Amino acid sequence: MYKALIIDDEKPVRIAISKLGHWSHYHIQTPEMTCNGMDALSSMRELHPDLVFVDMNMPVMNGCEFLKKASVEFPQSRYIVISGYDDFSYAQQAIRYGASDYLLKPIVEEELNHAIEQAILSLNPSETFGQDNAQPEHITPEEVVAIIKDYIENNYCTNIKITMFAEKYFFSIEYLTKLFKSKYGYSIYEYVLKLRMERARELLAKEENKIIDIAQRLGYADNHYFSKAFRNYFGISPTQYRQELSSGLDSFPVRN
Repeated sequence: MYKALIIDDEKPVRIAISKLGHWSHYHIQTPEMTCNGMDALSSMRELHPDLVFVDMNMPVMNGCEFLKKASVEFPQSRYIVISGYDDFSYAQQAIRYGASDYLLKPIVEEELNHAIEQAILSLNPSETFGQDNAQPEHITPEEVVAIIKDYIENNYCTNIKITMFAEKYFFSIEYLTKLFKSKYGYSIYEYVLKLRMERARELLAKEENKIIDIAQRLGYADNHYFSKAFRNYFGISPTQYRQELSSGLDSFPVRN
């Protein structure tokens, strides 16, 4: 069995690679993982991996520095760069230090496994691979953001964290936020806030609903935090809004 090492400072990316790779099909053990180039060099001296996945932008020691050192110390290993940067200079440096492939984030299952196959064949041209077992279900980025939107609409009163989407669907927080905003016109947190504020207006229109209770219903830790969020969003406090409703004023700002 071949050995593999995944080096990336983003946990969702490490998980994505480990989940999407067809390891048993290519006779590779479950990959080991580390989060920076410095730690990766230590791991390589212990593991002697055949296949190494390298992020280019990492703390402590970035991908270029790692490749420069590792390619000299471990020339027999095959290096596949996984980068969030479509930058020719990065690709040049990766090739200069012996990278066999350069893949862009987010990880695409077919591209990842093609790169794995080519790397293994370069190690052992006579290697043969059997038929794949059942493969992981593939989900497109567009489907992911639609799922996130539906989840938010049903759970906006809870403490929603973008990290849970990133880890579940194997995309970086930055990528999910950018994709969500491109599709819906709001970032994930902006959309949560929009739904909360629209519901707040509905609840404030009913005198029997106390402001402190509304704050709790909408997921705010206390009344002060809710009032501050409401004022920042609409330019008027919940109490002032309720007073204007009672006075019959129709000057409340509408946010799209």
